[in-house]
Amino acid sequence: MQEQSQTQADEEAIPSKRYFTIGEASKLCDLKPHVLRYWEQEFDQINPVKRNNRRYYQRQDLLLIRQIKGLLYEQGLTIAGARQWLSGDAADDDNSRYRQLLRQTITELELILENLKPKR
Repeated sequence: MQEQSQTQADEEAIPSKRYFTIGEASKLCDLKPHVLRYWEQEFDQINPVKRNNRRYYQRQDLLLIRQIKGLLYEQGLTIAGARQWLSGDAADDDNSRYRQLLRQTITELELILENLKPKR
């Protein structure tokens, strides 16, 4: 649990803007762009807007990517296992999904709070 909290704390809070380029998404999710492109093929839920041959991710895409990253890298699921978990087939209840989303949101809010505190 400590390791997961540390990984989430290392991620930057997602700025409040509408669209993010693949470079910005890559940095915010701490993944290489080719990994994001690969995951788009593997997970139907990741669906960036494509304009002029460029990808633009939205906030919900970034949250989903971070969730997938947690499933693969921290919980040790395979891509097929993560895909199944996201579809809800593997989960006995939705509580675990909500808890993970809440943890991510709390981590982001803590980072925002830390950035708002006056520097000493």
